[in-house]
Parts: sequence; C-alpha cells; structure tokens
Amino acid sequence: MTKVKSNSESRSEDVEGPDGGWGWVLLAALFVSTSLVFGLMRSLGVFFVEFVQYFEESSQAVSWISSTGLAAQQFFSPLGAALCNAYNARLVVMTGGFLAGLGLILASQATCLAHLYLTMGVISGLGWGLVFTPMVATVMANFTRRRTLALGLAFSSIGLSSFAFNPLFQLLVEMYTWRGALLILGGLSFNIVACGALIRPKKRSEAPAKVDPDSRSSCVAQLQRVSSYLELSLLCERPYITYTLAISLLNAGYFVPYFHLVAHSRQAGFSEYQAAFVMSAAGATDILGRVVSGWFADLRHFRLIHLLSFWTALAGVFIMLLPVSSLSGSYVALVAISLLYGFCSGALTSLAFAVVPLIVGVERMMGALGLLQLIESGAGLLGTPLSGLLKDITGNYMASFMVVGSFPILGTLTMATLPHFFSCTDSPPPQRRSLDDKDKGLNSELEQMNSLPSDTSSRIAE
Repeated sequence: MTKVKSNSESRSEDVEGPDGGWGWVLLAALFVSTSLVFGLMRSLGVFFVEFVQYFEESSQAVSWISSTGLAAQQFFSPLGAALCNAYNARLVVMTGGFLAGLGLILASQATCLAHLYLTMGVISGLGWGLVFTPMVATVMANFTRRRTLALGLAFSSIGLSSFAFNPLFQLLVEMYTWRGALLILGGLSFNIVACGALIRPKKRSEAPAKVDPDSRSSCVAQLQRVSSYLELSLLCERPYITYTLAISLLNAGYFVPYFHLVAHSRQAGFSEYQAAFVMSAAGATDILGRVVSGWFADLRHFRLIHLLSFWTALAGVFIMLLPVSSLSGSYVALVAISLLYGFCSGALTSLAFAVVPLIVGVERMMGALGLLQLIESGAGLLGTPLSGLLKDITGNYMASFMVVGSFPILGTLTMATLPHFFSCTDSPPPQRRSLDDKDKGLNSELEQMNSLPSDTSSRIAE
C-alpha cells in the first residue's frame, strides 16, 4: 500500500509543479487579500445590528446584504477564472480589489437597504469574486507537497482578521457611525490591488479548444472557446458534481454563525463587547485549526477527503450546539462551543480547496474552483436569510442554528457517495485530453475503419 501511495504521489508531484519559491510571496499576498475578503465578510455581523436599528427592517431583510455579497463573490468566480485563462491573473485581481473597495465606499452613502444590496452585495461581491479564486489557484499552482499547509497558512488570515476586525469594527462604528466605518473599510480594501500586482504574468498557453473556421461558424467558435475557458465539461463528470453538491450543503450553514452569532449573543443578554468577543474567540481557534489541519494533512496519514468529511461533520454539530450552550445564560459555555466551532470551521477550509485538484487534475483547477464557487453560491445565498426567517418566526435563534447546522452533516453524507471514497489511497486525477490528441485518435480510428474493407476484400479474393 505504501508503494502504491508513494508512486501515486511521485506521479502527482511531477505533474503539479514547484513547491515554493516565488510562491511564498504569493502566499503572503493571498494572506492579505483573504483577510480583506472573507475576514471582512465574517465581521459584518457588527453592522447587522446597526442596520436593523437604523433602517428599521426585519432580520431577514438585513440578512440579504451579507448573503448577496457572499453569493455574488461565488457567482462571479467563474468569470474571474475565465478572465484569468483568457488574459492574466494580475489584471483580474487588481480590478477586483478596486471594485471591492469601491462598493464599500458607495455603501457608506446608502439611504435604504436596496443601496446596500447593490453596493456591498453586487459591486463588492463582484470584486471579491475576481480576487479570491485567481489568488487561490495561483498559490496552489506554486506548491505540491506542502499545498495544504500553504493554504492553511494563507487562510489563517481569515481567522486572524476575524479576531481583530470584530472589536475594531465595533470601535469604528462607535467613533464614526456605521457610515464612517464602511468608508474606512473601503480604503483598506484597496490594498488588494497591491496584492494582485505581485502576481507574475505567465505566458498563456493557447486555448485547449481549436476550431476549424471552414467548418464552424464564428459564433460556435466563440462559444467553444468560452466553454474551454470556463471548463464546462466538468459539469458532465459525476465525481465533480457530487463534490460540488457536498460543498454547497456545507456552504449553506458555514457562514451563518459569523453573521448571526453576534446578534444571538446580544439577544441572550450579553453586552456588545462580550458578543463581539465570542466571534473573536472563534476567529482565534479558526487560525489554529487552519494551520494544524494543513500541517497534519500534508503528513499523508489519512486521505484529504476523509479529513474533510470529519471536520465538516464536527462543524455541523457545533453549529447546532451554539444556541443550546447559551440556554442557561452561561457565557463560558457559549465561548467554549464557539472555540470548538472556530477550530473545525478553520480546519476544513483549506482541505475543501486542496481536494479539488485530486478530483479534476491541476490543469483544470482554475475553472473547477470557479464553477465550484458559482454552484455553491445558491446555497450561500439562501443560508443566512433562512436563518433570519426562522428567527423572525420563532423569536430566537434556536431553530435557525439547528436547521443550518444540519446542512454540513448532509454534506458529509454526500461526500461518502464519491467514487472510491472508502479506499485508503487516492486514485490518480484525470488528465485533460487536448483537442489535438482527440483528433489524432479520431484519425487513427478512421484509418482502421478504412483499412477494414481492403482486408475483407483480400480475404474474399483468397
């Protein structure tokens, strides 16, 4: 078994590329950019209470702000991946950083929730979508053996920023109101432009789809080229669809505590800073979970898909326990469960991305990540409003956390249906056949078919 595993690992290392070098600089850029995307997104719960009070709207209506931003980030990820395949990642990421900051600055002048949906949701979400997937794919392409650890270190910025941003945002809101705080956050987001500038442009290989202009119309040729940039062929592969469904179920409940845990803590009778500290505590263990999980996964004692399933199931359980822990009014119990949830949610994040090249191969990783973000955006869009709706119906967050906590558990069961899930070794990832190889295979088959009649006639003559 060890020989088989070592052989498969050596083959994957030969295909997947380098292991560091300039990748460490790109890792630092990913560290900063993810903190200004998901770290900021996680800390928007501080503004949730302010928006409810200022606009006098329901929790469900305000929840659509964060859900729209998350869904837009994931919905536009294929666009970012396609633009990177067509042009270069540096320009795409720098444009995304500008849009992310612009959306937050415009949001500071909002007069109704519709303005926040458009600015914080659509404009900033579009910017985040152009930043995250290209940065992650660029870093993953520069690491092989230490890929999971590299992602864990980079994604630890999300937990670190969550730990720092929650009390910082609360302080900014108290000093400058929520409008001034959003204006400052917009300025901070412009730092993503500098992170994108660190990406070295690479010589872009020709599009895998080659079209004969004599036999195809220009419209069909363009559609085929766009399909190749988006890697739409992945949607016909069962392992990728199964994995995408599992991650979508996880995504439906993953972000809910980061948006509603502060409001739940306030409703449970704790002060504003105590509620903000709950999220900061979860962010602290989130950092530890990402680094420890990445380090342990790269030891190769267990398959990555098995570790991902384990941490996903635990995250779902702890989400369901969050409102239970505060029933007795114990602040210590709430913090303890938040710490455990933070560790599990951090541990699964880098694994969710590291499994993708094992399913589709490194060559199709950029498009696969974009499509994954697009498909799971629907679940991310519905998760937080569903939690807010259940809160409006029941008057508390008990049913909200119970329902959304069941989604990651369903995602774990879905992963168990992947081919070779119960095997102890990873199967080699599929390699994309170029159109030239397909043409050669087709020509050889045609030659064999053309040779059959002559062989048959000669046999008859004999």
